[in-house]
Amino acid sequence: MPASLRNRQHALICQLAECIEKVWQTNLELSPYRVPEGLGYIEGHLEGEKLVIENLCYQAPQFRKLHLELAQVGNGLDILHCVMFPNPEYALPIFGADIVGGRGGAISAAIADLSPVNTERSLPVVYNLALSALPDLNFSQPRALPEWADIFSEFCLFVRPMGALEEQAFLQRVGDFLTIHCQIASATKPLTSDLEVASSIAGQQYYCEKQQQNDKTRRVLEKSFGTEWADRYMTTMLFDSVA
Repeated sequence: MPASLRNRQHALICQLAECIEKVWQTNLELSPYRVPEGLGYIEGHLEGEKLVIENLCYQAPQFRKLHLELAQVGNGLDILHCVMFPNPEYALPIFGADIVGGRGGAISAAIADLSPVNTERSLPVVYNLALSALPDLNFSQPRALPEWADIFSEFCLFVRPMGALEEQAFLQRVGDFLTIHCQIASATKPLTSDLEVASSIAGQQYYCEKQQQNDKTRRVLEKSFGTEWADRYMTTMLFDSVA
């Protein structure tokens, strides 16, 4: 595989990719995750420009899949996508983060959250306490969540960071989210009730169904690789819910 995409992507994406891996390695017992055939490193074309996708995946006792995706379209579009899917035996929220960088080096969208998966759509108390203790952040251009996005928590950060200071503030907050999440997960005991595990599975399925409604992602994949391939990628690589 060629050298990691991150080295030629927007600096914030490179920094966040490094941050994510460092927090994982520091706090979790990582082991390899088997990526579906042909989906680890992908090349295609979108509107005449080369599209490259790189997927890095791990697993850990508390997480069935830790997924970091980097993508680049020509020289004008850089993307980072990360999701941490818990093992359903653990009552943990789903960490997710995305960054989209456009032409001219600006970040058009940056989002991070710990999304609850229980039927009440609420985070466990220990998460609420830890996240509430983080200092308030003020971004000059907060963004509105899409209509389908009822999966996110009250702590969801969705912004267009303006300038280096706001980019670093976003990076710091995602690092905080990740560290809190991994440390709580490491101290969490597995569920013993089949009913609770079933509820956890249902919550993950709902999260994946909602994320698969993201038309922007699907349109890019369909334009580059066709509808059938895009559907396979969305359901087996990006948002594969447990059965």
